[in-house]
Amino acid sequence: MPELPEVETIARAIEPEVVGRTIISADVLWARTLATPSVKKFKEVVKGQKVIGVSRRAKYLILLLENYNLLIHLRMSGDLAVRTGKIQPQKHDRLVLSLRSKNGKESQLAFNDTRKFGRVWLTADPASVLGKLGPEPLEKEFTPQWLFENLQKKKRQLKPLLLDQTFLAGLGNIYTDECLHIAKLHPLALSNSVSQKQARALHEAIQSVLKEGIRRNGASIDWVYRGGDFQNHFRVYDQEGKPCPVCGTEIQKFSVGQRGTHVCPKCQPLERK
Repeated sequence: MPELPEVETIARAIEPEVVGRTIISADVLWARTLATPSVKKFKEVVKGQKVIGVSRRAKYLILLLENYNLLIHLRMSGDLAVRTGKIQPQKHDRLVLSLRSKNGKESQLAFNDTRKFGRVWLTADPASVLGKLGPEPLEKEFTPQWLFENLQKKKRQLKPLLLDQTFLAGLGNIYTDECLHIAKLHPLALSNSVSQKQARALHEAIQSVLKEGIRRNGASIDWVYRGGDFQNHFRVYDQEGKPCPVCGTEIQKFSVGQRGTHVCPKCQPLERK
């Protein structure tokens, strides 16, 4: 599943290709891709809307239109691609927006989703979809003190808590494993057992890993996302049986909440308190 760095990479890639363009038509090829509104209303409302900007919130892509927000969650296998000219829909395309620039050039923004789990919302009130999300891990409100205080308020295992988008927005399976390894914290450690020093280390790890993931255009693994190479720099994720880059101990894999989880048992000991 694409996580924050992959979604950020896609947002940056499509922004210069769609901003300033006007949507001249919409082709909905899989009705359930639309969470809201209906297909008929979507086609009526989106036609003639100009794309003002592109941004990201957590794992959501946001296309700011003149009067609405188009929110896209890629889920397991979704991807966005800009295609120039008049092109027939490709296999697994679920929604295609036809665009026209000021000079009359036509292009398409295609939402391609093999597994059909991705969803799209067209709304004038983005808070109705995004309102319950936690803070962005690369924004100012996410501080070491905030993290420590909010970890103390919970009594949950660290990995499931960090994956909870209402707690902290944007982290997924890959980057959580990487962050916990750098911070030397076990995924099953209870959040309220984390010291202030450990919370600072975790905060630093989260920000550094996400920034590095963005710098490397994300990771190309488990899905159809193209072009990232962060997978070539994983410390523990998908490294089962390989030596830890810090101490040389064999990386272990086990399941946490039905998610494959990777740890170094020496660097990340589980301390029972």
